[in-house]
Amino acid sequence: MKQQQRQQQRPGRLGRLGTGIGWRPEIADAVEAMPGIDWVEAVAENLCPGHLPESLLRLRERGVTVVPHGVSLGLGGADRPAEERLTALAERAEALASPLVTEHIAFVRAGGPLTASPLLEAGHLLPVPRTRDALDVLCENIRIAQASLPVPLAVENIAALIAWPGDELTEGQFLYELADRTGVRLLIDVANLHTNHVNRGEDPAKALAELPVEAIAYVHVAGGFERDGVWHDSHAHPVPDAVLDILTDLASRVTPPGVLLERDDNFPEPAELERELGAIRGALERAATPEQAEERPTTGDTSDSYDASHESSGSAYARQRLALEQTALLSALVAGTPAPEGFDRVRLGVQSRALGAKRADVVAKVAPELPEILGAGYRPAFLAYAHGHPMSDGYRHDALDFAAHLLFGGQPGVPANAEGRRRLREWWLDRSGPAPRSQRPTARLARATRRVLLRR
Repeated sequence: MKQQQRQQQRPGRLGRLGTGIGWRPEIADAVEAMPGIDWVEAVAENLCPGHLPESLLRLRERGVTVVPHGVSLGLGGADRPAEERLTALAERAEALASPLVTEHIAFVRAGGPLTASPLLEAGHLLPVPRTRDALDVLCENIRIAQASLPVPLAVENIAALIAWPGDELTEGQFLYELADRTGVRLLIDVANLHTNHVNRGEDPAKALAELPVEAIAYVHVAGGFERDGVWHDSHAHPVPDAVLDILTDLASRVTPPGVLLERDDNFPEPAELERELGAIRGALERAATPEQAEERPTTGDTSDSYDASHESSGSAYARQRLALEQTALLSALVAGTPAPEGFDRVRLGVQSRALGAKRADVVAKVAPELPEILGAGYRPAFLAYAHGHPMSDGYRHDALDFAAHLLFGGQPGVPANAEGRRRLREWWLDRSGPAPRSQRPTARLARATRRVLLRR
């Protein structure tokens, strides 16, 4: 019955979204006041269905579409998507009355039962190999996700600093087969096509020519910067002309149902964001009017009846092979193990440092008291900690583990003074249990026990 209800909720074809911007709490007021905003996209993991931000609710009341954008599902990983993550994504789509949900063609964790090794978290979107094995696993994972979601799913191509050796398909071919086999929509990020052009030598025009453009749900546009020949997809810098040119090329092939500006950090004044949106509209207008592509018959609800028992023994082997490959790569990036054969070791070093820097930045956001307590010593202390302590359970637990590492003598002299150490200890004690100490019936006992431990 639940399956039938979900099928009835799904539209046969997505409507036009228009021009949008990524909604972030830091620019919520500016987004509400911006003219010409047809829709917004919000990071799904940052939303609580029962306590949606007032800004998003006001936008919804005005008729502005809100799309939840997931970042932690790991559809490109060797494991099947976790049921609890799919349930959470579905709940957000329903709470926002969204016409679709989106995720990434990426893996974000590796290890675990398939490899009989510790689970490792990347804290970042990492590329999947463009092989038949990886494609088979990705298709199965997407079918599982489609069967669990109340609305259509669209998946995004990602930016990459590194390339897998032995790719069997180009990016365009990989995406074409993925859409053809699953009916999944595509979220095409033209900034990521530019990133992969600089970092991996891939031609954006060739990728666009190979894409099933009629499967595009919408398009992302974002900025970045180049350093030492490497393009960093920062989402914190202005959109460059090269990215706008790719958008124009795409729009000359098909009219995208929606285009969205992403900005995640270093937010400029609202007027600057509005100028960037104007530049995006201009890039679309410069495109020659494309002929509308006919809707492919496979783009729809073909996978609602997906059953895991349909998987072949070959797919199980493909998952295990992919698991071993991804675990070896992620371990090299976050745990300092040797680089797998065929990878560019210099580029792996760049990616490893980028992962550590991002991890430090995100922990500083989810636990802003830590850089405040540690001052200038926060970043070097965290990077030293991260080098030997891979993340295994998300950023909030990472912040707690880092504080415990400092308190239990992992890095002598940090914090540098007794007052800083006292404040760090109090912060850790207050957050390391299931509830703040003031709300715990056994708070005094727990506090006394921890104080004894801390004296050792």
